[in-house]
Amino acid sequence: MPGIDATRSFIPLQIAVLTVSDTRTAATDRSGDILIQRLRDAGHHLAERCIVADEIDQITGQLRAWIADERIQVILTTGGTGITGRDITPEACKALFDKEIPGFGEVFRYQSYQTIGTSTIQSRALAGLAGKTLIFALPGSTGACKDAWDGILSEQLDARFRPCNFVDLMPRLGER
Repeated sequence: MPGIDATRSFIPLQIAVLTVSDTRTAATDRSGDILIQRLRDAGHHLAERCIVADEIDQITGQLRAWIADERIQVILTTGGTGITGRDITPEACKALFDKEIPGFGEVFRYQSYQTIGTSTIQSRALAGLAGKTLIFALPGSTGACKDAWDGILSEQLDARFRPCNFVDLMPRLGER
């Protein structure tokens, strides 16, 4: 049965949070705040936080900088995953992925369906690997950020979670 194996040690990760929005500021970024609070409550470390506009160059520029930073192991983005003209976070992320992790988006939408029903089909949440950095692109709503962290990321970013988790794979992510 899946769950936390108390015989294993927790390994704190260095996680960066990127909010993609044309309107949010540090004072109004509730989704970013939720992700930061949850990652800290879990025992992880906030490596960096940034807010950028819905512009492909700004998103990819910040992601590239964090991917190149050896300290940062995980990037959580929030915002820009919908289907309107300004929603371009998935395209920005995909341009940098070495490998996509399709199961994340599938499980996110399944879980989100329990909360918001068929409206979940409007989300293009996704995840992938860029170099040795895991990137998770989440919708900008506070509810979606809570669902993603509480139902998926809290377990998959915990080395104690069985039968498997992303932390166990990290030493081998850059292998060819």
